[in-house]
Amino acid sequence: GCHGQTVWHQPAGPLPFSLQLGDGNRLAADTGIIAINDFRRKDMALGGQGAPLVPAFHQRVLGGVNHVRILANIGGIANITVLAPDQPVLGFDVGPGNMLMDLWTRRHLGQPYDKDAAFAQQGKVDATLLAHLLAEPWLALTAPKSTGRELFSEDWLDARLPDCMAPADVQATLAEFTVTAIANEVDKWPAGELLVCGGGGHNPLLMQRLAALLPGWRVDTSNSAGVDMDAMEAMAFAWLAHQTMHGLAGNLPDVTGARRPAILGAIHLPG
Repeated sequence: GCHGQTVWHQPAGPLPFSLQLGDGNRLAADTGIIAINDFRRKDMALGGQGAPLVPAFHQRVLGGVNHVRILANIGGIANITVLAPDQPVLGFDVGPGNMLMDLWTRRHLGQPYDKDAAFAQQGKVDATLLAHLLAEPWLALTAPKSTGRELFSEDWLDARLPDCMAPADVQATLAEFTVTAIANEVDKWPAGELLVCGGGGHNPLLMQRLAALLPGWRVDTSNSAGVDMDAMEAMAFAWLAHQTMHGLAGNLPDVTGARRPAILGAIHLPG
C-alpha cells in the first residue's frame, strides 16, 4: 500500500479532488509485487472528505480501551482520532501540523525542518499573531473536515504576519498555533490519554506545550502503546491495502462523511 505525497487536496466545491504523487504501475513493475494506491478518491466520490483514513487503523490496533484515547497525528497537517468507550470512532483534521513551521524554517534557515525546536525555542509567542492565526474560519467548522496546503499556504501565512517580527518569534508562535488547535479539540472530551504520532512527536516543544495545555491528560507518543510513531502511517496504508485485497471497506463514514463504507484504492498488478 502506497499513500504517496499529497500535492493537492480539495474536498469542497463542485469537483472534489485529491492528488498524491506515486505511480502504482511503476511500483508494481519495479518491485514485482501488487501495489495499491489512490486510496482517497473513492471516498470523495461517495461524498466524503477522503481524509483522514488512518482512524480505521487506529481503531484496529489501539481501540478497545476503557478510557478516552485520542491519537494526534502531527504530520504536515495535524489530525486527531477519538477512541471513546461505547462511541463511534471520530477523526478529523484540526489544522496545520508541521507544515507552516517547516515553511518558515526553510525560508529563514534554509533547513527542511526545525530540529529539536531549536529555532522556535529562541523566540517568544506573540499573543496578537496567535489570535490572528486562530481566527481562521476553517478551524470553527464542524467535522467531517479535512484540509491541506491549499488553505494553509505561504500566502495564507504572509497575509497574517505583521510588518516587523523576529523570525524566531514567528516560529514560536507557529508552534503554539499547532498545539493550541490540537488542544482546543482534545479538551472537549473527558480527560484521558493523548498519544502523538508522526514527525511532531519528535518535537520537544510541541510535546511540552501539549502537556501544559492539557494538564488532566496523559500525553505521550504512540510508542508508549506499542505502535512506532514513525511507522504509524506506513502501517496504516499497509492495512488499508490488506482491506482492499480482501474486498473490505477501508473508510469510516462517521469520520469522512462518505455515504457508505467503501473498498478503497487502485490495484496495480506486476504482470
